[in-house]
Amino acid sequence: MHRCFLPVPDFPTGALFHVQGEEAHHALRVLRLRTGDECELFNGLGQAALARIERAGSNELGTRVTCPLPPLPNMARITLAVAVPKGANMDLIVQKAVEMGVQRIIPLITERTIVRLSPSDAAAKAKKWARTALEACKQCGVNTLPCVENPMPYADLLRQQDLPTLRLQCAILPDSRPLREVLEHARSQEIEEVLLLIGPEGDFSPSEYEQGRAAGYIPVSLGPIILRVESAVFVATSAARYALDPT
Repeated sequence: MHRCFLPVPDFPTGALFHVQGEEAHHALRVLRLRTGDECELFNGLGQAALARIERAGSNELGTRVTCPLPPLPNMARITLAVAVPKGANMDLIVQKAVEMGVQRIIPLITERTIVRLSPSDAAAKAKKWARTALEACKQCGVNTLPCVENPMPYADLLRQQDLPTLRLQCAILPDSRPLREVLEHARSQEIEEVLLLIGPEGDFSPSEYEQGRAAGYIPVSLGPIILRVESAVFVATSAARYALDPT
């Protein structure tokens, strides 16, 4: 069933909502939905509902809520801070991170990040990635739209205060603790929120590792195999979901 994003507070039964813009264009022109068809509405805040199309205009849908849907089960609250890789790999990372339940994505520019962005380029990239996140939500059934922030310098991340207490820096260091060990301990403490910090292809610099430790980030190992950025994201995020999702 087609899902339409509609940023409203809630979906009372019987309420009439108008879907406009790109959402209406896709439903009308691509999927060719018509009066009488059903669709699913979600607001990006965790709520969704079934609705019936009462009017299909040239660029607007009139939809009436028939049945609010129950919320999805609670999941671990994951913040992903990741160095922007070259090419289109960041689009893939955003898409898959959303599908795996990541709730906040912070693109980073580190010392060894190849990609360099002007302020205008960074804003344009963030807007594009936010659209990718929305499309992923529509496709996979996630009802909470993740926040995709503007790319920021590594040092700015370390100064932020509104981050999970458990902060893990995926690291290629001799003294890195196994990710499984750290997550199992966190689970035993009933921790359900984590920040995963993943560096560029060339790894964090020694200085960045020192800064991370000073800011309370725990270096963790993803195993003996050197992973590409996107692979590290998938491994770390999957492990965090498996260990920290409420039972």
